[in-house]
Amino acid sequence: MTTKVRYAVMGLGHIAQTAVLPAFAHARGSSTLAALISSDATKLRKVGRKYGVERLYSYEQFDECMKSGAIDALYVALPNHLHADGIHVLCEKPMAVTAKDCSAMIRACEKNDVRLMIAYRLHFEKANLSTIRVVQSGKIGEARLFNSVFTMDVREGDIRLREETGGGTLYDIGIYCINAARSLFRDEPIEVLGTSASRDDERFGERFAEVEEMFSATLRFPGDRIANFICSFGASDCGEYRVVGTKGNVRLDPAFEYAMELKQYVTTGDKPRERVFAKRDQFAPELAYFSDCIQRGVEAEPSGWEGLADVRIIEALYRSAEKKKPIALAPFEKSRRPSEAQEIRRPPVNRPPKAVKSRPPSRT
Repeated sequence: MTTKVRYAVMGLGHIAQTAVLPAFAHARGSSTLAALISSDATKLRKVGRKYGVERLYSYEQFDECMKSGAIDALYVALPNHLHADGIHVLCEKPMAVTAKDCSAMIRACEKNDVRLMIAYRLHFEKANLSTIRVVQSGKIGEARLFNSVFTMDVREGDIRLREETGGGTLYDIGIYCINAARSLFRDEPIEVLGTSASRDDERFGERFAEVEEMFSATLRFPGDRIANFICSFGASDCGEYRVVGTKGNVRLDPAFEYAMELKQYVTTGDKPRERVFAKRDQFAPELAYFSDCIQRGVEAEPSGWEGLADVRIIEALYRSAEKKKPIALAPFEKSRRPSEAQEIRRPPVNRPPKAVKSRPPSRT
């Protein structure tokens, strides 16, 4: 391997162009952008020129790229899973659409002795890690409940609204709420209850013909702790969560954003104490950390098991909504959880590049 880990980025959608590719500038000590893979020749040409990348491949040339000897790792910015022998994989969440596929990815990487990491950017972000510390410190007493709202007004025709590509509110944004609840409670749910809803009127048209407009979920954790959240593709932008304990509560609002400052409110008396966390590059830490894991030959965390933990819950929630009853979950062991020790700080991308033939999912 070269001194730096050489990445191919597969998929040139909005998040890849405005966040992932610019992050290489803040991870250049350990990581370098070596190749781009896309089905759109115009995107490849223009984005390649912008970043000085000469190795450009179509999806049909994927095997050629992986066997070129010029790539050490693959950043998958697509809603499907792809794996190549000898290539380390940093995969966007959700890891896959089914728990079965997640398990297959884990086994494939173990068989070929390559690293697999799922791109949970908030596992390296100060505001969310600080909130975990507040909850675990006992400052708000015993944490009893988690509540979250994550909504956006998704554009008609967006890939998130297509069932065949793994679209749906839980896979795209509900997964943030699930992962936050698991991280804050330091545990796995034992039962879930889900309800979906969609309005059928002129304002929405055919937008929600394939996936739900919104989803309400309840997760029961050991110790009779409850996590509730609602996510929606048909409402104005909102993304926050609150943990309520026996002596107080802590709220993060906004909680899930990557392009703005995040704010934490801790209430243990009459007045909440506010703490502002400056905007940072949340994608460069993923690259820097994963490259370090590759170079040292150690397992990355969040690993494939973290991705599997969330996807199995998503599947159970959809089954619950379909059957209109609670679904029990089998025991799931997960010893490693995010903590402040994982924080990696990088300066913000103040001026994200203009995306080529791509636009943000939200209309607001």
